[in-house]
Amino acid sequence: MSKKFERVYSGAPWEQKVGYCRAIAAGDLIFVTGTAPVTDDGGVFAPGDATAQAARCLELIERALEQFGVDRTTIVRTRMFVTDIARWQEFGDAHAAFFAEHHPATTMVEVSRLIADDMLIEIEADAVR
Repeated sequence: MSKKFERVYSGAPWEQKVGYCRAIAAGDLIFVTGTAPVTDDGGVFAPGDATAQAARCLELIERALEQFGVDRTTIVRTRMFVTDIARWQEFGDAHAAFFAEHHPATTMVEVSRLIADDMLIEIEADAVR
C-alpha cells in the first residue's frame, strides 16, 4: 500500500538550503516544521518581545495548515523551543490566547540559541485532519 504525502513550502530560503518543507501531510496527520518568528520579508519579527514572537510563530503555523484546509483547532501537539525559560509566562500567554478552548498537548524547553540571535522562540506543531 503506497502512502500519499503532500508538502507545502513557505518560500523561505532555508527550505532549499537545508532540504525541508514548511509542512507535510501523511494521510490525516500534518507535521509543521519548526517555525521561527520571521517577517514576511525574512527579518526577525518583534525582537525582544517574547509574547509577540510566540504569537507570530503560531500565526505562521496556522498559515501553513490552511494550505491543507484545516486551522488551529486541528493542532494536537506543539513543541516550543525557547532561549530563556524564565520568560515561560510570556510565551505561554501567546500560546493560551491562540488556542483558547482547543488546548493541544505541549512541551516547552530551553535551548542555547536559535538561528538568529534576536529570535526567542521556535515552535513545531502536529495536527490531525
